[in-house]
Amino acid sequence: MSGQRWRNLTYPTKHYRNIDMIVREDILAKARELAELIATSSEVEFYKKAEKQIANNENIQRIISAIKKKQKEAVAFEKFENPQMVKKIEGEIEELQKQLDEIPIVSQFKQSQEDLNYLLQLVMTVVRDTVSEKINVEQGKAERTSCSE
Repeated sequence: MSGQRWRNLTYPTKHYRNIDMIVREDILAKARELAELIATSSEVEFYKKAEKQIANNENIQRIISAIKKKQKEAVAFEKFENPQMVKKIEGEIEELQKQLDEIPIVSQFKQSQEDLNYLLQLVMTVVRDTVSEKINVEQGKAERTSCSE
């Protein structure tokens, strides 16, 4: 009998009313508008300029290439289980990274990455907190109950 009961179950499919679709499109349109505002922010503008300067700087590109080459060498020596060479190469990578970090545009670029990441995190936090606040105020807090109560 229980086998028969399971065969008669139907899986619900989502149906959207027109108003649901309009609301979703409004939300998506606002999200796109917010994304456009972020994309034209001073943080993004500086990030793009710094990225372009780094891409066009031969010295920076040479150091980046050297770091990538050394990283591949380190991986190869790890496979050959040669920890002494890995350690030596990691020291060389550290030195190259230090040279790279001493170049002003590189440190400014890294700072712009952090600033942009902070801005994005801030926006996500504001959205999350605002939605949570509205749910708590308008619907009340849900109380936790356990199965044993």
